[in-house]
Order: sequence, then C-alpha cells, then structure tokens
Amino acid sequence: MGAAMRRIQAGNALSAFGLGFTVPYLYVYVAQVRDLGAGTAGAVLAVFAMAALVVLPFTGRVIDRRGPLPVLVGGAVLASVGALAMGVSGSVPAAVLSATLLGAGTAVMQPALATMIVWCSSPATRTRAFATQFFLANLGLGVGGLIGGQLVDESRPGSFTLLFSIEAVMFLVLAGIALTVRLPRPAALAEVVPQDAADGVADGGGARGGGMRALLSHRAMLQLCVLGFVLFFACYGQFESGLAAYGTEAAGIDPSTLGIALAANTAVIVIAQFVVLRLVERRKRSRVIAAVGLIWALAWVLAGYAGLGHGSQLVATVAFISTYALFGLGEAMLSPTVAPLVADLAPASMVGQYNSAFALVKQLALAVGPAVGGPMGAALHGPYIVTFVLFSLGITVLALRLGRQLTPVQNQPSLVPVSRVVAQHRPGTEAATAAAAAAVSAPTR
Repeated sequence: MGAAMRRIQAGNALSAFGLGFTVPYLYVYVAQVRDLGAGTAGAVLAVFAMAALVVLPFTGRVIDRRGPLPVLVGGAVLASVGALAMGVSGSVPAAVLSATLLGAGTAVMQPALATMIVWCSSPATRTRAFATQFFLANLGLGVGGLIGGQLVDESRPGSFTLLFSIEAVMFLVLAGIALTVRLPRPAALAEVVPQDAADGVADGGGARGGGMRALLSHRAMLQLCVLGFVLFFACYGQFESGLAAYGTEAAGIDPSTLGIALAANTAVIVIAQFVVLRLVERRKRSRVIAAVGLIWALAWVLAGYAGLGHGSQLVATVAFISTYALFGLGEAMLSPTVAPLVADLAPASMVGQYNSAFALVKQLALAVGPAVGGPMGAALHGPYIVTFVLFSLGITVLALRLGRQLTPVQNQPSLVPVSRVVAQHRPGTEAATAAAAAAVSAPTR
C-alpha cells in the first residue's frame, strides 16, 4: 500500500469514526432531546436520504470532469457544516436544513473517496483496496458508536452537541488529509490492460454515447441493478427498522441487546474481512454473491426461530444476535465483489450514468426497506420472516442469472495473468471505472 493509499484509507476510517458518534442517536436526538417529536425525527431521516437521491445523479459526471479531490473536499466541508448545525438545531426548519446539508455532503463524499482509491490502485490491488475500505469504515463506525454511547446523556443536550461537533471535525480532518494526497492524473493512470478485460468493458455497455437508452439496453447492468436493490432491501434496509421491530416485538429482545447484535455484526466484518477476501478473490463473483444469498436466508431462518420458536429467552437472544453476525459475514463477502463488478461493466463514455444509476438503486432500496419492513416486523411476524427468506433466496437466483451475462474476466478477474498486456490500451480506462466503483463502496448504516 503506497503513501497516497494509506492517507486515503486513514481519512476513510476517521470520517466513519465521526459518523459513528451520531448515526445511532440521530432519531433520539431529534425526537426526544430536542423534543421535536417522532414525526419530525422521521422527516429528518427521510430528508437525509432524499438529499442523497438529489445530488447523486450529478456526482458521477462532476467527478469524471473535475476529478475526485475537489468533490471530496467540497462534500466534507458541506457535511461538516450540516453536522455543526444539527448539533445546535432547536426547531423543525433548522433540523430539516441541517439534515439536508449533512445528507448531501456525505452522499457526495463516498463516491469521491472511492474514486481516489481506484485512481491510486491497480486492477491487481483494487479488490483488496475496497475490502480494506469496508473493513476500516465498519471499524470506525463501531468504535465511534461505542465512544459516543459513553459520552451521550439524554438529559443534557450539550452532550449531543459535543457528538455532532466531533463528527464535524472528523469531516474536516478527512478534507485536510485528502488535500495532502498527490493523485495521478487520469491519463497517467491508464495502464496496459488485458485484452479480454478491455474487450469486456467495451462490449458491456452496448452502444456508446447512447445515454440512458444504452444503459437500459445493457442487460447485465440492469440485472445488477435489480440484484443490488434486493441486496440492500433485504439487509441494510432492515437493520434498524424491520429487524429491530421484529426482535423487540416477536422475540422479546431487550432494546439494549440490539446494540450487542449490531456490535456482533461489526465484529464479524472486522475479524473475518481479510480471511474471507482470500477465499473469494479468486472465485467467480456471481457465485460469491449467490453464496451470500444462502447465508442470509439462514440468518432469516435463525431470526424466525428467535421470534416464532418455543425456546428459552436466552436461546432466542443468541439466535437473534447470530442473525446479525451472519449478515456481517455476507457483507464481508460482498465488499470486494460488487464494487469492482459495477466498474467493469461501465464503458468509458457512460461511467457517471452507471454510477448514478446504481447509487440511486441503492438509496431507493434503503428508503423502501424500512417503510416496508418496519410495519411487517412489528405486526406480521411470520409473513415478515417468510418474505425475507424468499428475498435472500432470490439473491442467489439473480446472482447466478447475472453470471451468464458476464464475460469470463468480468466474472472472475483472476483468470487473467498479470503478465498479459496489450500494446494499444485505452487512455482513461482507470479514471472511467472510478465513479462506477464508488456507488457501492461504503457501508450505509
């Protein structure tokens, strides 16, 4: 790992550390500490997500044209202002405006940060670079959440102001670190690439310059978008909504146990990430994603046993925590798999549009997931479990179908020997793949 990559990964970890201070407590802060009500808290969370939906369609094109550094710095500053404003918000308009700034800033930061990772890595090291980013982001979120939990006090609004101030400072630290990174120019990044890989990128996008019509005619990308929606809907979209409601209502899980379950999820990611990486980086991507579907189906079965079985409360608690742990194992398998695949499917002329399309699919899943899963998890316990077992098995089916649309190199990049090169390469290929990889690089918690 070079000096530039080390700085980028350090900034990634520190920004996640800052987010960890506030993400678990945002709802409580708005609804109870500032006494703005549950409706306002829900609106703030919705605005946070909607801001991302508004800015993401433009982010990829700006990164392609201006480079990731100014976008990252601008997003970090915007998020810092939003965090500081949220820490002192005492009215509904102030909270909504703060959420808008914070949501837009964090949404812009992540694809820009991932683009820098792509620019500073080679095809041979990119899988490991994204796995490292995911590992550090989850580690930062977990540590930040643990420390924030020790500092926060619902009876003292000033303790929450402190948390948001720490988050704001971490965003500025990220911007400062980014400004010290010497990024190679996009043209200089164009490495000699394997002919099969170059052909796969060129052929994957359909007609060049066709805009949205070409993207919609790209069968592999459409299938990946559908798969991405199901992935985020069935996992991340349920963590803090449907699954939490199901655990407390059906399984009788104490609310404090939810924190332990989330900690178990993070611990599995942190412990298993690089072990899993060794197992998956030389295997077909479609089969790795298909295996994740089976693992998550087992996780939902365990959740069903926790709430619908007739075991003791201790057994139900262990089963529920195991559900989150298995989700973490699946996440560790996805982190080095999906992001590079989006990058490989994007042709050079449409990287921004591919990036935006997949990011919008992800955000849509994260918005729809809680809206559907929350009421079901709280009241329709049996149907809730059956629904998400089927969604998880659907991941397996969709992944295997997607594998038939991929070239051998797109599905398994390790097939190409490092020594095979071609004399005529495509300038800007590395830069072109950057924004597409960014769309799925960071965890959303």
